[in-house]
This record gives sequence, C-alpha cells and structure tokens, in this order.
Amino acid sequence: MKHSKHKGWLYLLPAILFLGVFMVYPLIDVLIYSAEEGYNFVSQTAYGYGLYNYSYVLHDPYFMQAVRNTFIIVVITVPLSTGFALLIALALNSIQKLKDLFQTVYFLPYVTNTLAVGLVFMILFKKTAYTDGMINLLIQFFGGEGVDFIEGPYWAKMFVMCFYTIWVVLPFKVLILTSALASVNQDYYNAAKIDGTSKGRIFRRITLPMISPMLFYLIITGFIGAFKAYSDEVALFGTDLNGAGMNTIVGYVYDMLYGTAGGYPSYASAAAIILFVIVLTITCINLMVSRKTVHY
Repeated sequence: MKHSKHKGWLYLLPAILFLGVFMVYPLIDVLIYSAEEGYNFVSQTAYGYGLYNYSYVLHDPYFMQAVRNTFIIVVITVPLSTGFALLIALALNSIQKLKDLFQTVYFLPYVTNTLAVGLVFMILFKKTAYTDGMINLLIQFFGGEGVDFIEGPYWAKMFVMCFYTIWVVLPFKVLILTSALASVNQDYYNAAKIDGTSKGRIFRRITLPMISPMLFYLIITGFIGAFKAYSDEVALFGTDLNGAGMNTIVGYVYDMLYGTAGGYPSYASAAAIILFVIVLTITCINLMVSRKTVHY
C-alpha cells in the first residue's frame, strides 16, 4: 500500500514541478517585487519593503482609467456574448440540413489572427483622408452623421472595442454551447412534448438546467479572458493606449514593464497583484452563485 502511494506521487511529480516552476514561483516573485520600494532595475536593489507601490498604482490616473475600461468591457461583453452565443447555438441546433457547414462558418473568426481581424475592423470603422469607413458610409446613407470610431469620442471607441471583443469570442462560445445542446438526452424533450409542455417552459426547465455547467464555464472563462484584454485594444487603437484613452489593466502592466513608462517592475507587479485579487474575488462570487444555479 505504501509503495502504491509513493508511485502515485511519482506520477504527479512532473505536474507538480511544472506548476511550481511556472505558476507558484512567478506568483511569489511578483509578490516580492510588488512590495519592494525604490527598486532599481539596473542594480536589482531596493531600499525597503512596504505598500507604497500599491498606493502609487491606485492613485495613478492611468491605472484608474485602465480599471474603468476593463470593467466596462467585462460588464458589457461577457453577458452579451454568452447570450448571443446561446441564441445562435439554439438556432443551429434546430437546423437539420447543412448544420455542420453553418457551425464551421461561425467558428472561422475564432481561428483567424486577432490582429488581422482588428485591421478589418479599422477599415470598417476608421475615418481616413480617403474614406469615412464603410460603417460611416452606411450611417450617412440612412441620413445620420458619421463618427470617427477609432480616434473620435470615448463612447464610439468603447462601442467598437466591445463589438470587436464579442465578435472574437462568440465562435468559441457557440461551439461549446452547440456541443452542450447536442448532449442533452432527447428523452426529456419527448416526455415534455407528450405532456404538451410549451417551448418556453421546455427551455427554462430542461434545456437551461442541462447546459448550465457549460454556461457557467463560459461565464467564468469569459470574465477571466475579458479582464486579461490587451491585444484586442492594440489591434484597434495601436500601442499608445493611454493616449487613446483605451488602456486596460494588462496594458498598464505591460507599459510599466516595457512601454514608454517602462522600467518599473514593482509598479507593474503591484498592478498585476491587484488584477489577480479582482479576478479571484469575482471567480469566488461566481462559484458561490453557481451552487444554487448550476445543475451537475
């Protein structure tokens, strides 16, 4: 029995080493960096430890702007993308002919390069010296006034950002939900139809509870992914996200490490720890809520 126990730990050893080297050690290292005050990047020295870095980051207007942008993206894109994905998945599930073809078409944006999709969105929305962009041309055709969605007002840039984010994450969610719908036991639907149950009640009482684990998975991963948003913003607005007013928390961390304000790993580490706490808190809240709403 003891030999079998040691054998089990031996099997787990590669995974434990991998997690220790690539997850636990970096987290501890970031915690140490975030507490080092007056850290000198060249000499790798600090004159003390404390919470000054956190105070600096929390009072930095660029960081607060990044937090606001990130929360807006999270609050708007996660519910809408999940809701749209569910509607599309239900529609695809009801199609009999060419079902696989439609699923493939919806999944194509997910395997397309993020920057390439961003360039397409820039062409659609950005005003240039040669054209107002396709979207503005459509708005003007219907009698509206064109807007510079890329370099114009904040609400216009945030609209494009949220639209782009939903477009990018939608295919993956559609794929997961179509698979979840296909796995629901048809006997439940047949029994409900025999009883004369309405389609709305079937959806609420059978479909939603049966696919609730996958919905919960998509919501959790959606929150985490939206909080880590950065490359999408760069694809649309370029590398100077502070100048565009569209920076995110991850973008702020990158700027503190490598951007124009680079060379401040302590500030970057403090911002990263704050992001970690935010994501962990929201994940824990979702886990508590899921105990009552998710049916396994």
